[in-house]
Amino acid sequence: MATKPNTKKGGATPDPKTMQVTLQPQQSQSEALAMLATDGSLGAITLERYAGAGPELGLTELVAAMRKAGDETAAGDFARMERMMTFQFLALDALFNNLAQRSGRQENFKGIEVLMRLALKAQAQARATAETLALMKNPVPYIRQANIAHGPQQVNNGAHAGAAKNQNNPNELLEHQHGNYLDAAAPATTSRVDPPVATVAAKHRPAHQ
Repeated sequence: MATKPNTKKGGATPDPKTMQVTLQPQQSQSEALAMLATDGSLGAITLERYAGAGPELGLTELVAAMRKAGDETAAGDFARMERMMTFQFLALDALFNNLAQRSGRQENFKGIEVLMRLALKAQAQARATAETLALMKNPVPYIRQANIAHGPQQVNNGAHAGAAKNQNNPNELLEHQHGNYLDAAAPATTSRVDPPVATVAAKHRPAHQ
Protein backbone atom coordinates (compact mmCIF):
# COMPACT_ATOMS: atom_id res chain seq x y z
CA MET A 1 0.00 0.00 0.00
CA ALA A 2 1.33 3.36 -0.97
CA THR A 3 0.51 6.20 1.39
CA LYS A 4 1.15 9.87 0.95
CA PRO A 5 0.45 12.75 3.31
CA ASN A 6 -2.25 15.03 1.94
CA THR A 7 -0.58 18.40 2.43
CA LYS A 8 -1.18 19.97 -0.98
CA LYS A 9 -4.35 21.62 -2.19
CA GLY A 10 -5.23 21.31 -5.83
CA GLY A 11 -2.59 20.16 -8.31
CA ALA A 12 -2.57 16.89 -10.24
CA THR A 13 -5.21 14.21 -9.78
CA PRO A 14 -3.98 11.79 -7.07
CA ASP A 15 -3.40 8.14 -7.85
CA PRO A 16 -6.52 6.19 -6.74
CA LYS A 17 -4.30 3.33 -5.59
CA THR A 18 -2.43 5.63 -3.22
CA MET A 19 -4.06 6.26 0.10
CA GLN A 20 -4.04 9.91 1.01
CA VAL A 21 -3.31 10.39 4.71
CA THR A 22 -4.54 13.59 6.29
CA LEU A 23 -2.30 14.60 9.16
CA GLN A 24 -3.88 16.08 12.24
CA PRO A 25 -2.25 19.04 14.00
CA GLN A 26 1.02 17.99 15.66
CA GLN A 27 0.69 14.47 14.24
CA SER A 28 3.53 12.79 12.39
CA GLN A 29 3.10 10.59 9.35
CA SER A 30 4.21 7.58 11.41
CA GLU A 31 1.47 8.22 13.97
CA ALA A 32 -1.12 8.55 11.22
CA LEU A 33 -0.01 5.26 9.65
CA ALA A 34 -0.13 3.55 13.05
CA MET A 35 -3.73 4.70 13.41
CA LEU A 36 -4.58 3.24 10.01
CA ALA A 37 -2.94 -0.06 10.89
CA THR A 38 -4.92 -0.46 14.13
CA ASP A 39 -8.42 0.79 13.25
CA GLY A 40 -9.14 -1.70 10.46
CA SER A 41 -8.60 0.71 7.60
CA LEU A 42 -6.02 -1.57 5.98
CA GLY A 43 -8.92 -3.89 5.17
CA ALA A 44 -9.68 -1.47 2.34
CA ILE A 45 -6.76 -2.94 0.39
CA THR A 46 -8.28 -6.41 0.55
CA LEU A 47 -11.73 -5.10 -0.29
CA GLU A 48 -10.42 -3.11 -3.25
CA ARG A 49 -8.63 -6.14 -4.63
CA TYR A 50 -11.66 -8.45 -4.48
CA ALA A 51 -14.39 -5.88 -5.19
CA GLY A 52 -13.81 -5.98 -8.94
CA ALA A 53 -14.76 -2.33 -9.27
CA GLY A 54 -11.92 -1.49 -11.63
CA PRO A 55 -9.02 0.93 -11.36
CA GLU A 56 -11.32 3.88 -10.69
CA LEU A 57 -12.00 2.74 -7.13
CA GLY A 58 -9.72 4.79 -4.89
CA LEU A 59 -8.34 3.57 -1.59
CA THR A 60 -8.88 6.89 0.14
CA GLU A 61 -12.57 7.00 -0.76
CA LEU A 62 -12.95 3.31 0.15
CA VAL A 63 -11.50 3.89 3.62
CA ALA A 64 -13.90 6.79 4.16
CA ALA A 65 -16.89 4.63 3.15
CA MET A 66 -15.76 1.77 5.38
CA ARG A 67 -15.38 4.11 8.35
CA LYS A 68 -18.89 5.41 7.76
CA ALA A 69 -20.23 1.85 7.76
CA GLY A 70 -18.35 1.14 10.98
CA ASP A 71 -19.77 4.27 12.62
CA GLU A 72 -23.29 3.15 11.70
CA THR A 73 -22.77 -0.24 13.30
CA ALA A 74 -21.26 1.30 16.43
CA ALA A 75 -24.31 3.56 16.71
CA GLY A 76 -26.67 0.57 16.51
CA ASP A 77 -27.79 1.10 12.91
CA PHE A 78 -27.63 -2.32 11.21
CA ALA A 79 -29.57 -1.38 8.07
CA ARG A 80 -26.48 -1.51 5.86
CA MET A 81 -25.44 -4.88 7.29
CA GLU A 82 -28.92 -6.31 6.87
CA ARG A 83 -29.01 -5.28 3.22
CA MET A 84 -25.55 -6.74 2.68
CA MET A 85 -26.48 -10.07 4.25
CA THR A 86 -29.66 -10.19 2.18
CA PHE A 87 -27.61 -9.70 -0.99
CA GLN A 88 -25.19 -12.41 0.15
CA PHE A 89 -28.06 -14.82 0.75
CA LEU A 90 -29.36 -14.23 -2.77
CA ALA A 91 -25.89 -14.70 -4.26
CA LEU A 92 -25.34 -17.93 -2.31
CA ASP A 93 -28.72 -19.24 -3.41
CA ALA A 94 -27.83 -18.49 -7.04
CA LEU A 95 -24.50 -20.26 -6.55
CA PHE A 96 -26.27 -23.32 -5.16
CA ASN A 97 -28.63 -23.53 -8.11
CA ASN A 98 -25.80 -23.07 -10.63
CA LEU A 99 -23.68 -25.83 -9.10
CA ALA A 100 -26.64 -28.18 -8.67
CA GLN A 101 -27.66 -27.76 -12.32
CA ARG A 102 -24.10 -28.32 -13.51
CA SER A 103 -23.92 -31.45 -11.37
CA GLY A 104 -27.02 -32.81 -13.08
CA ARG A 105 -25.38 -32.45 -16.47
CA GLN A 106 -22.34 -34.57 -15.59
CA GLU A 107 -21.85 -38.01 -17.10
CA ASN A 108 -19.56 -39.56 -14.47
CA PHE A 109 -20.05 -40.04 -10.77
CA LYS A 110 -16.93 -38.09 -9.78
CA GLY A 111 -18.10 -34.94 -11.54
CA ILE A 112 -21.55 -35.26 -10.00
CA GLU A 113 -20.08 -35.73 -6.52
CA VAL A 114 -17.68 -32.76 -6.67
CA LEU A 115 -20.24 -30.28 -7.97
CA MET A 116 -23.02 -31.50 -5.70
CA ARG A 117 -20.72 -31.24 -2.67
CA LEU A 118 -19.97 -27.61 -3.55
CA ALA A 119 -23.66 -26.95 -4.19
CA LEU A 120 -24.60 -28.25 -0.76
CA LYS A 121 -21.89 -26.13 0.87
CA ALA A 122 -23.32 -23.06 -0.82
CA GLN A 123 -26.79 -24.09 0.34
CA ALA A 124 -25.55 -24.47 3.93
CA GLN A 125 -23.95 -21.03 3.84
CA ALA A 126 -27.15 -19.53 2.46
CA ARG A 127 -29.14 -21.12 5.28
CA ALA A 128 -26.66 -19.85 7.90
CA THR A 129 -26.84 -16.35 6.41
CA ALA A 130 -30.65 -16.42 6.51
CA GLU A 131 -30.60 -17.56 10.15
CA THR A 132 -28.17 -14.80 11.10
CA LEU A 133 -30.32 -12.23 9.34
CA ALA A 134 -33.42 -13.50 11.15
CA LEU A 135 -31.64 -13.18 14.51
CA MET A 136 -30.60 -9.65 13.67
CA LYS A 137 -34.20 -8.69 12.91
CA ASN A 138 -35.68 -10.64 15.84
CA PRO A 139 -33.02 -11.04 18.52
CA VAL A 140 -33.64 -13.67 21.17
CA PRO A 141 -34.00 -11.99 24.57
CA TYR A 142 -31.39 -12.99 27.10
CA ILE A 143 -32.97 -14.02 30.39
CA ARG A 144 -30.68 -14.31 33.35
CA GLN A 145 -31.91 -17.00 35.69
CA ALA A 146 -31.99 -16.09 39.36
CA ASN A 147 -31.96 -18.77 42.01
CA ILE A 148 -34.63 -17.60 44.46
CA ALA A 149 -35.63 -20.00 47.20
CA HIS A 150 -38.65 -19.54 49.47
CA GLY A 151 -38.12 -21.00 52.91
CA PRO A 152 -35.15 -22.93 54.30
CA GLN A 153 -32.60 -24.13 51.82
CA GLN A 154 -29.94 -26.76 52.30
CA VAL A 155 -26.91 -27.07 50.09
CA ASN A 156 -24.92 -30.29 50.22
CA ASN A 157 -21.50 -29.78 48.78
CA GLY A 158 -19.34 -32.82 48.46
CA ALA A 159 -21.91 -35.15 50.03
CA HIS A 160 -20.28 -38.26 48.63
CA ALA A 161 -16.77 -37.13 49.49
CA GLY A 162 -17.65 -36.36 53.11
CA ALA A 163 -19.83 -39.41 53.68
CA ALA A 164 -16.94 -41.54 54.87
CA LYS A 165 -15.81 -38.86 57.32
CA ASN A 166 -19.29 -38.54 58.83
CA GLN A 167 -19.69 -42.26 59.47
CA ASN A 168 -19.17 -42.93 63.20
CA ASN A 169 -18.72 -46.32 64.77
CA PRO A 170 -21.33 -47.39 67.38
CA ASN A 171 -19.19 -46.37 70.35
CA GLU A 172 -18.58 -42.89 69.02
CA LEU A 173 -22.24 -42.50 68.10
CA LEU A 174 -23.29 -43.43 71.62
CA GLU A 175 -20.90 -40.94 73.13
CA HIS A 176 -21.97 -38.13 70.82
CA GLN A 177 -25.68 -38.71 71.29
CA HIS A 178 -25.90 -39.30 75.00
CA GLY A 179 -22.74 -37.81 76.36
CA ASN A 180 -22.00 -41.07 78.16
CA TYR A 181 -18.98 -43.21 77.81
CA LEU A 182 -19.04 -46.97 77.89
CA ASP A 183 -18.23 -48.54 81.23
CA ALA A 184 -14.57 -49.36 81.10
CA ALA A 185 -14.57 -51.29 84.42
CA ALA A 186 -13.33 -54.88 84.59
CA PRO A 187 -15.96 -57.46 83.57
CA ALA A 188 -17.69 -59.39 86.36
CA THR A 189 -16.64 -62.99 86.99
CA THR A 190 -19.01 -65.79 86.12
CA SER A 191 -20.21 -68.35 88.68
CA ARG A 192 -21.40 -71.93 88.35
CA VAL A 193 -23.65 -71.67 91.47
CA ASP A 194 -27.26 -71.37 90.46
CA PRO A 195 -29.42 -69.13 92.65
CA PRO A 196 -32.04 -70.94 94.73
CA VAL A 197 -35.43 -71.27 93.09
CA ALA A 198 -38.43 -71.15 95.37
CA THR A 199 -41.22 -73.72 95.03
CA VAL A 200 -44.33 -72.37 93.47
CA ALA A 201 -47.11 -72.26 95.96
CA ALA A 202 -50.22 -74.28 95.35
CA LYS A 203 -52.41 -71.29 94.84
CA HIS A 204 -50.18 -70.17 92.01
CA ARG A 205 -50.21 -73.51 90.26
CA PRO A 206 -52.43 -74.01 87.20
CA ALA A 207 -55.84 -75.48 87.84
CA HIS A 208 -55.33 -78.49 85.57
CA GLN A 209 -52.13 -80.49 85.71
